[in-house]
Amino acid sequence: MATQSGIKERTRDRLKEPGQYAVVMHNDDFTTMEFVVEVLVRIFHKDRAKAEALMLQVHHEGRAAVGVYPLDIAVSRVNKALQWAKEKGFPFRMTVEEV
Repeated sequence: MATQSGIKERTRDRLKEPGQYAVVMHNDDFTTMEFVVEVLVRIFHKDRAKAEALMLQVHHEGRAAVGVYPLDIAVSRVNKALQWAKEKGFPFRMTVEEV
């Protein structure tokens, strides 16, 4: 028969925060500025003024981070934007980068 020695085992479960990922838009010479603004408003839920400022940043600097999300949300939004761009015939490019 086994006896207990009265020693308590300590366990620590540390929950790790999910990683954060930046969604980055890249400039190209074919995707219209209006389309980029619409993507930012409809998919990334930016107000029109912020969307226009981000679009101009992409246009002038070549790229801009448009939001930081957990990986699954970042990938989902990028996929939705790229699918919409494909339907419209734009070679729009976006990436997801770990923060």
